Amino acid sequence: MIEDQKNNPLHGLKLKTMITELVDFYGWDVLDAALRLDCFYHNPSIESCHKFLKKTEWASEKVENFYLYKFKRMPKASAYQYELKPRERGFADGVLPKEPIPLTVELVEEMRATAAANYEAKKKRGRVQDYKRSKG
Repeated sequence: MIEDQKNNPLHGLKLKTMITELVDFYGWDVLDAALRLDCFYHNPSIESCHKFLKKTEWASEKVENFYLYKFKRMPKASAYQYELKPRERGFADGVLPKEPIPLTVELVEEMRATAAANYEAKKKRGRVQDYKRSKG
């Protein structure tokens, strides 16, 4: 299993270190806008976020996904890889992290609005229902 993990930026990374890197680069406001977790909004601190994320697996996975795909800009996970938890995913040899995506609160809100509009457009064309039916 360790051999499979050698090309995962999360391998060996402590949760507190990950939170610190994200906060140092993006700040609390951007993390709150992007992730919508109360630990980034109500009296945020590294310690309180760490405590919350250690207890809450789904929130921790959400932060890990953000770290992988926005901060480290790793390639999009395959359907198989996406079924795994972020810390269990591996990437092809030679794939290296890139510079983080610069984000602002306004950009995150714009991206969220675009995604919602795209979802609604697909729903009107019936693709969302077809997708849900095939998954269900």
